[in-house]
Amino acid sequence: MSETTEPEILRLNLPLSPEEARSLSLGDMVLLDGEVTVSAGMITQERIIKALEIGVDLPFDLRGQVFFHMGSNCREENGKWLPNYVNPTTSTRFDALMPTIIRGLGLTSVGGKGGMGHECVEAMQEIGCVYFSMPGGASPLLTNGVVERLETGWDDLIEQFRLARYKLKDFGPVTVAIDAHGNSMFENLQRQAADRLPGILQELEASRQK
Repeated sequence: MSETTEPEILRLNLPLSPEEARSLSLGDMVLLDGEVTVSAGMITQERIIKALEIGVDLPFDLRGQVFFHMGSNCREENGKWLPNYVNPTTSTRFDALMPTIIRGLGLTSVGGKGGMGHECVEAMQEIGCVYFSMPGGASPLLTNGVVERLETGWDDLIEQFRLARYKLKDFGPVTVAIDAHGNSMFENLQRQAADRLPGILQELEASRQK
């Protein structure tokens, strides 16, 4: 009987350098330590782009950093802000905005669920940036990997939409679903589905005519 091999899980410290991002391969599973900025808000990303356009500072420096499409909620205990939950949101909602943000800030990693579109993939390849895919419905697991919230910005927004910077320890595992070389699991699946569709339609038509 053949033995199954458990996939290797890498450990990474955030933020990555562009060279570290390019060293990762599609499908790598990783645990994340370090710091990350998160938001689930469309208006938040629109503000980032506006700030880049007019040359004003963001609430804290995001150049060469990490940005996750993720909502969050915290409570204060003994002078620290501890997470009640973090929960990834669908990244494709932000496809129109993310190429500008990736290039403008030189992001080296992005994360969320559901992937990102081809123009985002091109921007990531240009800069040296990877996409970490988080499983939907895994909020309790992911929350266990969050140590504390360090600061927030744009506090006029609801908590889930603010820019929030977190310290991570053993966050994940998450999957490199878009690498820094233009390869995307999501685009691969779309191509496979498109290739199979004619055969499926033929089978359905043959079954209907029986």
